[in-house]
This record gives sequence, C-alpha cells and structure tokens, in this order.
Amino acid sequence: MSILSPTPAMDTLEAYGLKNVKINWNLSKERLQEITVEKGMGVETDNGTLAINTGKFTGRSPKDRFIVRDDYTEDKVWWGKVNQPISPENFDYLQQEMLKYLEGKEVYVKDAYVCALTEFRTNIRTIAQYPWSAYFLNNMFINLTEEEQAAFQEDWLILCAPGYECPDPEARGLRQGNFSIINFSKKMALVAGSAYTGEMKKGIFASLNLVLPVEHQVLPMHCSANVGEAGDTAIFFGLSGTGKTTLSADPNRKLIGDDEHGWTNEDIIFNFEGGCYAKAIDLSPESEPEIYAAVKPGALLENVVFHEGTKTVNYADSSITQNTRVSYPLSHIDNLQMPNYGKNPKNVFFLTCDAFGVLPPVSRLTPGQAAYHFISGYTAKVAGTEAGITEPVPSFSACFGAPFMPLHPTVYAEMLSEKMQKAGTNVWLINTGWSGGPYGTGSRIKLKWTRRMITACMEGLLDDVEYEQHPILGLHMPKYCPGVPIELLDPINTWLQKGAYVRKAIQLAHYFHLNFEKFAAQASKEIIEGGPLVEEHHQLDYDV
Repeated sequence: MSILSPTPAMDTLEAYGLKNVKINWNLSKERLQEITVEKGMGVETDNGTLAINTGKFTGRSPKDRFIVRDDYTEDKVWWGKVNQPISPENFDYLQQEMLKYLEGKEVYVKDAYVCALTEFRTNIRTIAQYPWSAYFLNNMFINLTEEEQAAFQEDWLILCAPGYECPDPEARGLRQGNFSIINFSKKMALVAGSAYTGEMKKGIFASLNLVLPVEHQVLPMHCSANVGEAGDTAIFFGLSGTGKTTLSADPNRKLIGDDEHGWTNEDIIFNFEGGCYAKAIDLSPESEPEIYAAVKPGALLENVVFHEGTKTVNYADSSITQNTRVSYPLSHIDNLQMPNYGKNPKNVFFLTCDAFGVLPPVSRLTPGQAAYHFISGYTAKVAGTEAGITEPVPSFSACFGAPFMPLHPTVYAEMLSEKMQKAGTNVWLINTGWSGGPYGTGSRIKLKWTRRMITACMEGLLDDVEYEQHPILGLHMPKYCPGVPIELLDPINTWLQKGAYVRKAIQLAHYFHLNFEKFAAQASKEIIEGGPLVEEHHQLDYDV
C-alpha cells in the first residue's frame, strides 16, 4: 500500500463499499508514469512525455451521459436528449456493480479540488482503475498541499472503472454498456466502460454548472480566459476546433485558464481547473508555440501516433482519431495569471469555425445578438471529420457546451447578458473557419489575421470605425481593421460567385432559425430579434 499523508481513517476504502483492493494513494506523477509504463499501458516519447491510448472511446460519448432524476433535480434540470434521466435505483445498482467489479483489483486514489476562488472550492476524491486516469487528474484538477491532504474531506466522489460494462443496459435505463452518470443528491459521478479521461473532467464541470448558478448565483462558462498588462480580462467561448485554446494562449497576455470558468456577482472571473486539455492534431511550434512547448515531462498525450520506428510524435497523423489530446498543468505555461482569476471581462469572444464560408471574420454583437448566439452555440463540422459527412454540416451546442449544461440554456444566457451589460462588456463573433467559399472550395482564414482582429478588438481599435449590417445575418461588420485585408471583412467580397454566397448565407440563416425554435418559447423578444434577419425566399438587399 502506497500512501502519502493519509488521515487515520484513510488506510481503507471500505467506507465507499470497496473491499480487498490494493490502494495507491495520491501517488506522484513520476510514480504514476512509471507504473503506467511498467504495466504496458503507456509509453514515453523521445522527450519523456507519457503517451497513452484510451481504447475504443477517443472522445466523450454524450448519448451515454445521464443525470439521476430525483427530488433535487426534478424541477431544476432541463430534461431531454442532452440531459437524459436515470432512476436513483438504477444508479445505486450500477454503483454496486462497479464496486464488485473493482474488488480484488488495484486502484488509484486522487484527492484534489476545483475552483480557484476559495469560497467556491470543491474537494474531489477520485477512485480510478487505471494509473493514468489519476495522472490526468493531477494535471486537470488543482493539487493539494501535504497539510491539505491530511485534513481532506471530499465534497464529490468520482468512481472510474473503464473496464466495467453493464451486461444488461436496457434493463438499467442505459443505451449500451458504457455510461457516465451524475448524482447530485449523493454528490457522486460514475464513469464506466470508457477510458476517455475527459468524461471525468466534464462530469465535474456539469455538476458545477448546476450547483454554482442555483446555489451561489455564479455563472459557469465553457470558455478560456486571459488578462492583459492593464488588467483587462478577455474570455473566449467556442466548441472544439474553433481555436479557444490557441487564441487564449497569447504571448502578450497572461492565461487565467483554458476551458472552464465562473463569473461571480463580485465581478470576478475565476478558473475551475489546474491545467489545460488541448487538441494536439497538427500541433506545431509555428502555429501554437505555447501549447507545443507545454508538451514535456508532466504532460499526458492521448491517442497520438509516432513516426515509424521512433518515439517521436507525428502530430499530423489522425489514424486513431482527429481528437488527439494533450493535458498539462498550468505550471507548463510561462505566461500564467496567478492567482487564477481576473476582473470583469472587457471583451467576450464567441468563436465559430464556419465551414460554409458565410460568417464575417469579425462582428460586433448587440446584447440581443450576444444572447442569441450564446444560446445557439454555432460551429460547423467539415467533411471527413465523421463517417458519412461529405459536405459542411451545421453544429449547434447551446451555451457553447450543451452536453455539460443541466439547466435550460436561457438561464445561462440571461445571467451572461445581465453580467455583460452591467460590466459594459464588448461582445464579438469571430469566424475562425472558411472564407471565399465553403470547405473544399474556399480557404481557411489565416490565424495571423484572426489574431490581429482579436488584438484590435481588445485594444479598442474597432470602437470608432464604421460598421455595416449584414443584410441576411444581421451582424455588424467593421469596414476597416488594422493589418487585415479590407475585402476579407465582408465575406461576400471573397466569393467569386456572389449569388452562390447569398444562397449559402440564406441556408445558414435557415439553420439558425430551425435550431432556435426549441428555445423560442422561453426567450425574450430582444433575444429572438438577435437572430438572422431573413429566412429562405425573403427579398435581399444584396445586388447580385
């Protein structure tokens, strides 16, 4: 038994119903890496970084995520396809089956906490089947001092057994053998059948997304955040692949956090996590120097491929998955804001990768538009990213994080709108996707131009320029931005066939309207009017 600073009661896990297990208690990352390699569960790259393969699941499985429906959640959770209910009885059964499965095995216990702001600190104890699961949490949660470990009492428990699959899923309210379940009454998360580490991280994020707004009036956000030399905070919302991690890792600004933050009534933005979890596909020192430099001993690479005959990572190889990942502690970032919080944001950026090539590269949003686009959470999947996708497909994820949002999206949108208007925050929609045509015809907007636009927004250089309103989408586009080609700013100018652009823009506007129908009944008039101006067959102002 390996124990670091245990409390007298913590030489056993019998209090959780676990018996006859070998306990590895709060091991160092160095020891966890040794065990992972010794057991043949991972390898070291040529620079000493641990690399593992998560097996069948290389991403989250949102269709297999559930919330226990009981007296606490019944009237709070927005039930549906995203927040699927499961009974307390089925939860209890699955919990007991997981405990039986782990009996006689070796487990790895990790004690840590989330939320950098002391008054919202939440202690998390994780009991994991695999050593590299504990390694991942060493990066992603906030680590304890030895004194804190000795006095540790968890607020939430994660039980993670990737090797267990429910043999009769239908009888237990499941879709298939793997599952991720949150129980707010027991303050417990179960993860089984999937070794993808993000299931643990997002399970805790989802729990905070209910507890913080309901019990503390704190807005939880799926965003990154940084702060400038003048103390001006910026936050970046965006779905996977839109550039959230890349654009917030700015050499001229200090990083608050990569993915999950809270916004308090005391005008503070604070980080939930102790690390970053970045996409590693096509990673290079030229395109993403801060992230590339963070891949060193102490980081964890997931599902990457090596150059043949070497231990050198081939970041361009997506043969296992497009969703290759690296987790690393915040200490791997040179430009880090400590402590991990800042003041009210001066600028909020909604990032979208528009594969239709329709959205302007930068737009300034009104309060109604900001709420509309926040609820919509738009990006697009490009051809080849999933089986069967041969042309761009719109993807909407409410609040830029629907799988982790237990409450109705309008609850978060109204909180965000109220806080932004109180703080006088500027809100911008940034298209990091295509221009000059859709994916396959046009070209992706250059990262250097996107960075210049974001810098111009943050430096106030777009405050006094002239704007024009997009006649289809209603967005307000600047006519000038320093260092950016003028013709890029209105996307119709980049298309050779103007009529083709108009048709594609109307198509996208229609997708927005269709998606928003499920929110309209609970949205205000101002929010509804923040959407695109036209649907199909409307008369347009464009002369094509």
